[in-house]
Amino acid sequence: MKLDWNQYLNKTLNITMFENYGVVYGKEKGEHPTFYEIVFKTGKLIQSFDDGLLLEAMREEKAYKIFVPYSSIKCAEIF
Repeated sequence: MKLDWNQYLNKTLNITMFENYGVVYGKEKGEHPTFYEIVFKTGKLIQSFDDGLLLEAMREEKAYKIFVPYSSIKCAEIF
């Protein structure tokens, strides 16, 4: 079944992701990076593509665009 994500444009999505990892580098030179598991992505759905979804999220008063490939989505809650 293929879902028409366009019907949910401008809705908030809370996406639970399959195993995915990120990295944060320290502020000081030579500090080891910290790896962490990415479990959720949350944001407003602003566009859908053939291969994934584009979300917009606010963090520290800045807007960020997040692309989530369909292959990374385990489930999605729509608000």
